[in-house]
Amino acid sequence: MEIFVLLKPVPEGESRLRVSADGRRLDLDGVKFVLAGYDESAVEQALLLKESAPGSTVRAVSFGPARCEEILRAAIALGCDAATWVEGPSEAAEDPMVVARALATAIAPGGASLILAGKQAGDDEEGLVPAAVAERLGVPSFGHVLDLRAGPDGASLRFARATEAGTERWECPLPCVIGLQQAWNDPRTAKLPNILKSRKAAIAKVAWTETAAALGAESRPTNRPEAFALPPPRAGAKMIEFKTPDDAAEQLVRALREEAKVFP
Repeated sequence: MEIFVLLKPVPEGESRLRVSADGRRLDLDGVKFVLAGYDESAVEQALLLKESAPGSTVRAVSFGPARCEEILRAAIALGCDAATWVEGPSEAAEDPMVVARALATAIAPGGASLILAGKQAGDDEEGLVPAAVAERLGVPSFGHVLDLRAGPDGASLRFARATEAGTERWECPLPCVIGLQQAWNDPRTAKLPNILKSRKAAIAKVAWTETAAALGAESRPTNRPEAFALPPPRAGAKMIEFKTPDDAAEQLVRALREEAKVFP
């Protein structure tokens, strides 16, 4: 089984974010980008499937500017066999449709048994790219997937999908695109020797000029952010002094009713 994992670099959770001068996007100067969120689970699931099916390989793929290289090396340190950086300018990486077209173009020549991605990115949480890649490649797509297993015939997958109505069970032939919600277990941690090896690992690069030539007019973004604003700062917390739990509960209810006006 040849498994591709689609990855997106996202700002580290503790980053101090600022709005850019034009007010349309985040100011990413000095921000550290990491492999995080559902993408981590997608990498873990790919590695688990590889371990359960001898002879399988896992290739991490990311589209965008230079920050992609760092998360691809993180994926190699975790156990991915290879990585491909599909180069692209920041403005193209802002349009999920351009991202999907570029990724599909990079994947199509070699083909793939399975394309895994997090169900949504850890920053914009749009969740548009996996389905758009599937549409571009002409293969089935499923999102919000749990408990992903290889079928007994090796040519299909069995999995569950979390929905508002409950849990669905599915079987789907390969190839397909899966937007993963959760792997079998928590993402593993890279070991130091593997991290050091990943620093020197070769990463295949697809130049933006090559992708733009293949896509033609479709390489030009048609969606762009118009405005971006951070949420208002939170007010300071009010500490309650108490001697007993009953006293604390009484003061809390009084504050919620009289000050916050939560209760009538």
